[in-house]
Amino acid sequence: MKKVRVGVIGVGYLGRYHAEKYRKIPEAELVGVVDIDANRAETVGRSVGTRSYGDHREILGMVDAVSIAVSTPNHFSIAKDFLKEDVDILLEKPITTTLEEADELIEIARSHGRFIQVGHLERFNPAVLALEGIVRAPLFIESHRLSQYKPRCTDVSVVLDLMIHDIDIILNFVNAGLREIRAAGMPLVSEHVDIANARMEFENGCIANITASRISLKNERKLRLFQKDQYISVNFSDQEITVIDKGESETDSLIPGMRIRRLAFPKEDALEAELKAFIESVRYRRPPMVSGEAGRNALRIALQIMDQIRTTSYPLLKGAL
Repeated sequence: MKKVRVGVIGVGYLGRYHAEKYRKIPEAELVGVVDIDANRAETVGRSVGTRSYGDHREILGMVDAVSIAVSTPNHFSIAKDFLKEDVDILLEKPITTTLEEADELIEIARSHGRFIQVGHLERFNPAVLALEGIVRAPLFIESHRLSQYKPRCTDVSVVLDLMIHDIDIILNFVNAGLREIRAAGMPLVSEHVDIANARMEFENGCIANITASRISLKNERKLRLFQKDQYISVNFSDQEITVIDKGESETDSLIPGMRIRRLAFPKEDALEAELKAFIESVRYRRPPMVSGEAGRNALRIALQIMDQIRTTSYPLLKGAL
């Protein structure tokens, strides 16, 4: 079987890593990298041993698949160009800026028999993959995704930058419609919301409480799930799971009558796993783990949370100034 001819559109901080990983995947042939910054494109292209271009349209007809890692407002137009030329795409999160754009891309992909994989990277974390066999019917979920300040990430709300990862994971585990959202947040160091909290209530009774911040003094990525007779704690950074459930416990157990199990996994590169999965989907025509529809669902909730924040938090902030 021939190698998948792949390109990377946008080789800033994240796109550069895409190019480096593709270069090492045996089943992929990195045809070229594209960036509107010609010097950056040339530098990255030279470092990974491929050609560089200044416009994504220059590689149309040369690739079978592309990673699109440009700024979110440009996702739609670039993805549309490639899908119409029968190219599969890996589109960094969030999928688009609006649901209408996401719907149009999904329809174009369907009509052309192409795949959209959305870059919700955390789905490829070994600890998250292991949850598939553990999580059954969560009743309460709590997540904290805290990050130290990085100026490069402040062009969008923290909801679209960080929280959307946990929204995607939670939607994947809670198979129910959303009944209500309550959210609050505020901008502190940028023009967009830098810290946010959302409470999501689902139609099956499950409640999820999500906090995201990019002005923390430490980095933390944790998820806690409670289901009947069981508590599960996930540390995304360490790629570890702690499961506490009913069962025989040691006499000196911290929780009498409860068994504590700690599951650790070999440290793996989630981005490499994501890109390998994308190449396999393209080669064998297998639907991707994180489809365009999944990306659209996460975006829908993220936009609702942002609307709530604008409605509830912003008037209070203005009144306090």
